[in-house]
Amino acid sequence: MDDDIFSQQHTLLTNLSEAKRYLYENIQWGHRLVGIVGARGVGKTTMLLQRIKDQYGDSGKAAYVSIDHPYFDARPLYEFAESFAAYGGELLCVDEVHKQADWSRQIKAIHDTIPSLRVIFSGSSILRMSAQAADLSRRALVYELHGLSFREYLLFAHKQKFEQLTLAQILEDHVALAGSVVPRIKILPCFRAYLDHGYYPFFLEGVDQYQLKLTAVMGQILEMDLPFAASIAIRQIGKLKKLLYLISTSVPMIPDIAKLSRMTGISRPTIYDYLEKLQEARLLRLVRQAGKGTVSLTKPEKIYLDNTNLAVALAQQPDSGTVRETFFANQIASALSRSRLVDEELTVPARGDFLVQGKWTFEVGGKGKMDDRIINLPEGYLAVDDIEVGHRRRIPLWLFGFLY
Repeated sequence: MDDDIFSQQHTLLTNLSEAKRYLYENIQWGHRLVGIVGARGVGKTTMLLQRIKDQYGDSGKAAYVSIDHPYFDARPLYEFAESFAAYGGELLCVDEVHKQADWSRQIKAIHDTIPSLRVIFSGSSILRMSAQAADLSRRALVYELHGLSFREYLLFAHKQKFEQLTLAQILEDHVALAGSVVPRIKILPCFRAYLDHGYYPFFLEGVDQYQLKLTAVMGQILEMDLPFAASIAIRQIGKLKKLLYLISTSVPMIPDIAKLSRMTGISRPTIYDYLEKLQEARLLRLVRQAGKGTVSLTKPEKIYLDNTNLAVALAQQPDSGTVRETFFANQIASALSRSRLVDEELTVPARGDFLVQGKWTFEVGGKGKMDDRIINLPEGYLAVDDIEVGHRRRIPLWLFGFLY
């Protein structure tokens, strides 16, 4: 056993944040094998450490290890797990597991041959995790951790705790719900800040450096994850960056695949594949036409950046309409989707901007938005920016950030 690993764990537990993400209470921690996947920077490491602290404290019966640690340069994970269990270890939390090439085989072996040890594993490369996680599908419970919701941002940034809402609650009682929030905090300035820099928890390390850190995260996904996991040639990475920039500056992006092909130098069939890969990497969100299903290699109706912070980082001053729709799509899909690969709950209807769960139609816009596109739709609503409290079917856009 390496004493340095446990010394590092003690330091991490001592300086651990107490604020917990939405997913923490939803995980079946007692299961013998649990996986947590998610984009880089969304808080998976903190969640692993919080679980150790809550259940075991500094007892030594739980271990946090990151495959980044030099210990694992020359030793397989299985060897450490076997030794840890022999010394009475009960819980092994493995971070950045995807960085060991045969990680799924080793996790499977630990599960099958060391029954006294529970394992929680996490990884930042969703692409690389997805490729091997299927091997563990019958053994592991795998969850995806999304970035901060607006509700969570208010907790992390302003120490204001608000209850999680369901979509049904918002649609039925949004006036009273919004009215209970606005006396406690200046909601619209907070919302603007969230759209700019509130999706990834590392904003707490300093807003001044946030855009640089987010740009670095995007670079790691494009230059490391995609070439390794998706077999995308390094020479194509520059073209992918151009594709992301074009999407970030759109109003919003209703894709013209032929035009994107000409502007990026990527062939049309390849663009379809790249769009899917960028969605799996949580850089893009593809929204398809209602009734068309989610078949890959078909043209999506709309393309967005995954979240508004990415749009700001890439475009600097993105179109306000695009930002609003990006926020709505991100919060709705993160709250309602049960799939790690495709958001099937959100589509584009014949009228309106979004159709949610095949039932509710939403038009997204600023406070001057008229209701002419939903007036004859019994389940039609406006998600309106720049208002604190709504009226009838005009719902404040920010309130959809309370869904998770």
